[in-house]
Amino acid sequence: QLQASGGGLVQAGGSLRLSCAASGRTFTHYVMAWFRQAPGKEREFVAAISRSGSNLYYANFVKGRFTISRDNAKNTVYLQMNSLEPEDTAVYYCAADQSASTLLSLRARTTPTSYDYFGQETQVTVSS
Repeated sequence: QLQASGGGLVQAGGSLRLSCAASGRTFTHYVMAWFRQAPGKEREFVAAISRSGSNLYYANFVKGRFTISRDNAKNTVYLQMNSLEPEDTAVYYCAADQSASTLLSLRARTTPTSYDYFGQETQVTVSS
């Protein structure tokens, strides 16, 4: 199971830290990622992190504002979001997959179908 939390309502320019706690599987076996889906839009890739945390990959729209990290001792992946914009308003999902953990693999797998498991969402709303 993947349980996301940390969403909420924030003003533009503000910050939020999302968390996703994993249970039921060996966390270190999985590449982890964040996706988001805005109303009326398709689910889109946000960021991914390799099993050890050494490889990171971000969508272009992140522009250095977001940071993905993981704590394997706590079976948790995080998404620190700074300088939030109204366009970041969406439901955010964490995802897990046992595919290769190389940077090349992270870059190649940015569609929702690339990941085996999705968790419950957390809502992020950014007001202007």
